[in-house]
Amino acid sequence: MAYATKADVEARTTRSFTAAEEGVMANLLDDAAILIDGCNAGASAAAKLAVSCRMVLRAMGDGDGGGIPIGATQGSLTAGPYTQSWTVGSGSAGELYLGKADRALLGIGGRSIAFVSPLDPPEAPAPGAAPAGEGAGA
Repeated sequence: MAYATKADVEARTTRSFTAAEEGVMANLLDDAAILIDGCNAGASAAAKLAVSCRMVLRAMGDGDGGGIPIGATQGSLTAGPYTQSWTVGSGSAGELYLGKADRALLGIGGRSIAFVSPLDPPEAPAPGAAPAGEGAGA
């Protein structure tokens, strides 16, 4: 179930979407809702609406790009011998994602992703715990 409508998205841009784009937008709005709920289903309705619109506009573009790909950071065009080249930023080529401001709106801005580095030394066992590889059944 989407948190925003086509009218909500269009109210945030000067662009009018074509009939062919409406189906894509509906699917993207549904996908955005799934991503939002996966991060914080308890966020406010206003935050869910705003973030949904922002995500879809990033994915679909504002329509004023003149053929420049969404997320392109630089590009070149030549007429002969028909060369075209674009550099596209990571994670911004027409896909749905939560930006830093979106995460803050949803109340998840301070969370970080945990990881373990193979270069970190292993944690010492708790006092009284059996060393690794010893104990019951070893």
